[in-house]
Amino acid sequence: MERTGFEPFGEQLVSATDSQPQSRASKLLLRAGTGVFWTLVAGIVLARAAFFEPGVYDSFSHVASLAKNLLF
Repeated sequence: MERTGFEPFGEQLVSATDSQPQSRASKLLLRAGTGVFWTLVAGIVLARAAFFEPGVYDSFSHVASLAKNLLF
């Protein structure tokens, strides 16, 4: 009798022998999704670097006044 493995949340683990070969479309879709994700990550990081104002949070009083304006 074959033992079935489970992950900590109760999902059944699929062994390497049970996996089906992936189709070409599936591999292409995976690569496209991965490319879109990393393109968005790079775009967000570059936008943050381009529009970051380094002197905004230098002093505690400025941060405190921002927090006060947000809360009250």
